[in-house]
Amino acid sequence: MRKIELKKYWQTIEQIEFRGWDFSYMKNRWEQEGLPWSYSNLVREYLSSEMNLLDMGTGGGELLLTFNHPYSKTSVTEGWLPNYQLLQKQLQPKGVTIAFVDERDQLEFPNDSFDIVLNSHASYDPKEVRRVLKPGGVFITQQVGDQNGQILSEKLCTNLQPKIKDWSLEIVQKELVEENFDIMFAKEYFPYQYFYDMEGLIYYVQRIPWEYPEFTVETHFNQLIEIQKELLNKGFIYNRQHRFIVIGKVMN
Repeated sequence: MRKIELKKYWQTIEQIEFRGWDFSYMKNRWEQEGLPWSYSNLVREYLSSEMNLLDMGTGGGELLLTFNHPYSKTSVTEGWLPNYQLLQKQLQPKGVTIAFVDERDQLEFPNDSFDIVLNSHASYDPKEVRRVLKPGGVFITQQVGDQNGQILSEKLCTNLQPKIKDWSLEIVQKELVEENFDIMFAKEYFPYQYFYDMEGLIYYVQRIPWEYPEFTVETHFNQLIEIQKELLNKGFIYNRQHRFIVIGKVMN
């Protein structure tokens, strides 16, 4: 395939519809190492049906719904407008409280509103989390660390990915302790990630602009050509992720 035709084909991948946090297109196109903990199982250990629950950065609500928590006791926040509009259509009519958050991470809820706050890969202000939690309330957060995706970022463009400084397990634990949290559980891990075709890699990078800002097939076509050569030679493209999880309880 000539380069001009290849570019046009890869640009069609950018146009594939993406809703919520659905990566079903990636089936058989990638492989991700599992984590040595289960976020969902840990949530279920602490969550009970009578609790008032806040799920921060819920995306399309896909993960939240697996917990089968009563809608009337569930609140969510979301900062990406397409997902927020999706939540208004799908969850709000069921009785879930929905709030939009911007980059300030201010939570539009009264003090001591929740028994448990969940946060999977979303930004947050620890002071705000502490404010909306009741005494004895639990905060469970799984985060993407500052070393996430650096290998792929360097292949695309060495200065493509601005990183949050010192976003690691150690820093997050310190912040929560300062806000009167008792750390109940904490782990950090660096799982591998393999991409097996260019379609999957382009789809993935395009869908997480906060991780790979300013990426398009047009602007990074030359880098993609080099990545394709590596893929044809090795059969995969290797990347490394960075994850950590913390569970904290507000001390009375």
